[in-house]
Amino acid sequence: MKAKVDADTCIGCGLCEQICPEVFRMEGDKAVVKVGTVPNEAEATCRDTADQCPVTAITIE
Repeated sequence: MKAKVDADTCIGCGLCEQICPEVFRMEGDKAVVKVGTVPNEAEATCRDTADQCPVTAITIE
């Protein structure tokens, strides 16, 4: 499973980093994915993060 952040859509609220710091971090005023593949133990939290993103900037593959 992989996560992606659309930098053009991201508003830099930091919610993803708060919910799932294993996968997301803030870089400047945008969120970025810090792992190539989401760790198995973080998959549910990562999906929850995508669902909670206020601008739907996160996609899961």
